[in-house]
Amino acid sequence: MKTKIVASTLSATIAALLSACAGMQSGGPASYSQVALPDAVKVPAGHKVALETVGIGEITYECRAKADAPSAFEWIFVGPQADLRTRGGAKVGTYFGPPATWAANDGSKITGAQVAVAPATGASIPLQLVKANPASGPGTMQGVTYVQRVATQGGVAPSAPCAGDSVGKKQVVKYQADYIFWSAT
Repeated sequence: MKTKIVASTLSATIAALLSACAGMQSGGPASYSQVALPDAVKVPAGHKVALETVGIGEITYECRAKADAPSAFEWIFVGPQADLRTRGGAKVGTYFGPPATWAANDGSKITGAQVAVAPATGASIPLQLVKANPASGPGTMQGVTYVQRVATQGGVAPSAPCAGDSVGKKQVVKYQADYIFWSAT
């Protein structure tokens, strides 16, 4: 009896995951779901997906003295540089900073302020929710109110030593993340 219940639950879970993945492959705005996300990074009710992108790029870190302990050192986030692509692979914009800026190929762009983060799985940068500032320039980014960074892969600070003799040295780390852009309904 236990085996049947486990098999049935497993089958239902696999079917749900395949259904979600199939929807994501279509690339249509309605395909993204927040159900599995931590509450901290969920977009508030009253918003709809305006654009789904995959950011593929790198994050630069620099070895610096810790602000509160000048004789200790750490890798400090300097900034990202990534291409924003559709699920099909077409480049639709870029992401760079600071400040965090998402720019569409049509010339429109937004910046934003971090609202929340939540841990990612594995050695990946956290999931993130950003409240967007009003867009500059007409186009794709007009009306975007929130940006979610989800499905992160990589991007964490380097594992290389950061000590006094390394101060000022920079390390570049590859990363990938889905950036989901939301607008008010």
